[in-house]
Amino acid sequence: MLFVLDVGNTNTVLGVFEGKELKYEWRIKTDRHKTEDEFGVLISSLFKHRGIEMSEITDVVISSVVPPIMFALEKMSRDYFRMEPYIVDKGDFQSYLKMNYPRPQEIGADRIVNAVAGISQYGAPLIIIDFGTATTYCYINDKKEYNGGIIAPGMNISMEALYSHASKLPKIEIEAPTNVVGKSTVEAMQSGIYYGTIEMIDGLVRRIKEQYNTDATVIATGGLSQLIAKDSKMIDRVDPNLTLKGLAMIYDMMKKKNT
Repeated sequence: MLFVLDVGNTNTVLGVFEGKELKYEWRIKTDRHKTEDEFGVLISSLFKHRGIEMSEITDVVISSVVPPIMFALEKMSRDYFRMEPYIVDKGDFQSYLKMNYPRPQEIGADRIVNAVAGISQYGAPLIIIDFGTATTYCYINDKKEYNGGIIAPGMNISMEALYSHASKLPKIEIEAPTNVVGKSTVEAMQSGIYYGTIEMIDGLVRRIKEQYNTDATVIATGGLSQLIAKDSKMIDRVDPNLTLKGLAMIYDMMKKKNT
């Protein structure tokens, strides 16, 4: 079994693959202060709940946009799985993803992993929207080259900004409102966040397609992708586990390369 970890600024997504099938997945809060033992005990508990023995794991693959957490995760892999993890590193990604981008070292590991999985699953051209701490957009051209992207505030950041900087506005849950025009402060905030995000997505995707004169397939992934896709006119497919699939694919590519 292959164990994969995608570390984001807000959440860390974990997955276990048996062959090419994603058998189990979990989403936990990213805590950059956790020790290797705290990670080990938490993962052991998650595995136990699903009947998985840690000894069944044959390899560990990690991608992260949170550098301070890596020391603990690497040591956790050595201490609890008795193996060195494979790290999706910016230094070698061009061996499995073509680039048409002037500063590839700036691209987050998660965006690289999404692009690899997206091309494999859906072909190209492709627009990938990832709903994380930030909402990111990646454009892969018809030559299967990473061509660039857009970074915008995520829905949770927008909600926290309203709550933090406007003293009379409450903290709310993000959900689809019944009406565009709210009949209460909470409904008005939910409408602004929800429909504001949808219009931003549809507008930016339309601009990307106009700039490149393309009818690229639009894939949404990340925690809030299924919620938003219901009312978006531009999202074609939702693949919430795209990043985990990409980690497994990159692992397979590197394994074949080294044999």
